[in-house]
Amino acid sequence: MRSLILFTLHCSLFANLSLSDEKSWTGKPLEWEGDLASRMIDGIDQFLLRKTEESKLERSVYWLHDTNSVEAYNESLQENRDRLKKILGLRDERIQLSASEWKDNFERSNKIATGEGYTIHAVTWPVLADPDPNRKSTVSVTAAGLLLVPNTRPIANVIAIPDADQTPEQLAGLVEGIDRDSQYARRLAEAGCNVLVPVLINRELKARNGRAVMTNREFVHRSAYELGRHIIGYELQKVLAGVDYFEAVSKEHQLELKTGVIGYGEGGMLALFAGALDTRIDSTTVLGFFGPREQMWSEPVDRNVFGFLKGFGAAEVASMVFPRQLIINESTPPDVQLKSEGGGAPGSILPLETTSIKKEVDRVGELVDQLPGAAKNQLYVPQTTKNSSLVSEYALAEFIAHLDPSYRKCNGGKSNAETLLPPESPTVPNGDSPKAIRELPDTNARQQQQFEELDRHNQLLLRESPFVRQEFMKHLDTSSLDAFQKSVEYYRKIFREDVIGEFDDQRLPLNPRTRLTYGSDQWTGYEVVLDVFPDVFAYGVLLVPNDLKDYEKRPVVVCQHGLEGRPTDTFLENHRAYANYAAELADQGFIVFAPQNPYIFKDRFRTLQRKANPLGKTLFSVIVPQHEAITEWLASLPFVDGKRIGFYGLSYGGKSAMRIPALVDRYCLSICSADFNEWVLKNASTRHKESYVWTGEYEIFEFDLGSTFNYAEMATLIAPRPFMVERGQFDGVAADEWVGYEFAKVRHLYQAKLGIGDRCEIERFVGPHKINGKGTFEFLHKHLEWPER
Repeated sequence: MRSLILFTLHCSLFANLSLSDEKSWTGKPLEWEGDLASRMIDGIDQFLLRKTEESKLERSVYWLHDTNSVEAYNESLQENRDRLKKILGLRDERIQLSASEWKDNFERSNKIATGEGYTIHAVTWPVLADPDPNRKSTVSVTAAGLLLVPNTRPIANVIAIPDADQTPEQLAGLVEGIDRDSQYARRLAEAGCNVLVPVLINRELKARNGRAVMTNREFVHRSAYELGRHIIGYELQKVLAGVDYFEAVSKEHQLELKTGVIGYGEGGMLALFAGALDTRIDSTTVLGFFGPREQMWSEPVDRNVFGFLKGFGAAEVASMVFPRQLIINESTPPDVQLKSEGGGAPGSILPLETTSIKKEVDRVGELVDQLPGAAKNQLYVPQTTKNSSLVSEYALAEFIAHLDPSYRKCNGGKSNAETLLPPESPTVPNGDSPKAIRELPDTNARQQQQFEELDRHNQLLLRESPFVRQEFMKHLDTSSLDAFQKSVEYYRKIFREDVIGEFDDQRLPLNPRTRLTYGSDQWTGYEVVLDVFPDVFAYGVLLVPNDLKDYEKRPVVVCQHGLEGRPTDTFLENHRAYANYAAELADQGFIVFAPQNPYIFKDRFRTLQRKANPLGKTLFSVIVPQHEAITEWLASLPFVDGKRIGFYGLSYGGKSAMRIPALVDRYCLSICSADFNEWVLKNASTRHKESYVWTGEYEIFEFDLGSTFNYAEMATLIAPRPFMVERGQFDGVAADEWVGYEFAKVRHLYQAKLGIGDRCEIERFVGPHKINGKGTFEFLHKHLEWPER
């Protein structure tokens, strides 16, 4: 075993480097004590929380809109609407039906109950087609729920959206679960409205494939997110398909009916987004959802919207509803508390303080105060001790009266002291529960069908994703190396800004601090800390060979640990996965740097990803500038050749090897060990046992990689620099054929298109998830131009 010494005093072991030379590059003494990895996580956390607060001020640049007229206002909002649609995953065109086709569809519905002046039908309606352009006639996603139809001429069309853990039958009063006053679907039907009530995917917790326990919503979210879709977007498509239905049928019957949406909890969120995105919706009522969105990172992960806070808050979304009516009814949100013990993402939905809700409501007014007609169409109903139901009488009455102004007159505008209605508000019927006339729908079977449809649609999108990426990369010019290097910058910019996410902060001066801590008979090890951003620093261990000659410049290998790893894993612990490869490379005479990357401490680092995502950022938004600082410092060392710095990472370090060198140009080569595979499939497939959809790595999913950058495309960003894959053929990270399939595309680029096949290699060895250190070492010696010993 290698002889290793742990140093407690700052001294030099260099035989040929003077103490004065050492002082010239070691900087200040490193005096921090304790766990520096933990300190790093805490600092990044503070940085992200500060950035979240700053986002409230920064988003104002997106909201300089034309309020001279309603037409001008809507036109100036289009860019915001388009961006909101994109981040919510509304990418697919809905199935369009004629009025007669809608009629035929709903006439096949099942009449299941009757109420006071209305009937209830169990219905389904088509929403999305198979994404294969050759199969557009095949329905892939349907919506299901109830349609409540008044017996007389309807006064309005309404889509009433329950919370995720409520059923349409509860909202219609057919079964228990929602108190009588809060059954707004039933009460709207009694008032004379057509009411469509969709099913949402619920929050039922299940063990997936015998592994991680997560909600149905999170399971759908995981694949969808990787493919540029979102469970929120899917459910919005179902709601907006209902608007399509009402519009088509009303025109067919020459009925000039207004359309409204109303929802509670998850349904309130969908109602707000629907009202913001679709100007056909005349009135929007939000129950138990509205308030500041800066804490969305702490909510269930299926509410995670990449880049939402980069331009949006609740007030900004609400302003897009105007000058149409918006009613914000403060009510207690659903009680949701999700733990992470089973592998699903932790998250909770907690009531907000009335003061914070009111501040956000006031911001809405500030955004639209110059817009004609906006002020009269904004209504905020605070919660009171006498108003504990999901919806207040006042809000429900004003919602109906806006959709049909004659309703106010017909009801006489009688006040009701018990429900706190003002004198001008109409009363809202609240009759007996409807009576079932046949067996009600099997809600469990219906839920399962809706769940399976969305999963299947995700898998169809996954099947199509290679063709989408191929179209995305069509601007790449491989006619020559020069042409390639110019054209690839377009994609590198997209990867940096839209996929990884980039903070525009200027990095701090490096301010290096070092401490001599480790050593062997062949090298000396220094702990190093460098400043990056306020509260953010880079940390690692530098291994310097003891036979370094004065004025000699050597190449560097940056050896990156994997998940839950530390720098010492690569050179000190004789870890079975790392095989002390950093120490072996130092023995070969390479300068070695082993960084601490912040994917450590389980939920602590995964929460960083949750905090970064709403800002349009990821964990690598911090890691990349950390490595920019590391490589800048390394290049400044008197014994380092700054043009010969290579990156070699294992597992999560291999994930880093695909992303960091793509953006840090001081890395002259990259080796991806024990990670390279068909990454989009790895993240989105619900068919393969190796997929992350089954595991506890809930932070691993990156928004819209399916449409942009798989590993072959990421490797394109590394080219024409040398690139290598190290693959153990019994590594459970991926099937061998996945690795071969994805690498073949990289090899084709290097060898066939660019004529630099000698810069692209793969080593397959019979073994598990580990560093093999044979072909990769040869690769390093060759491309870093350092002789083998």
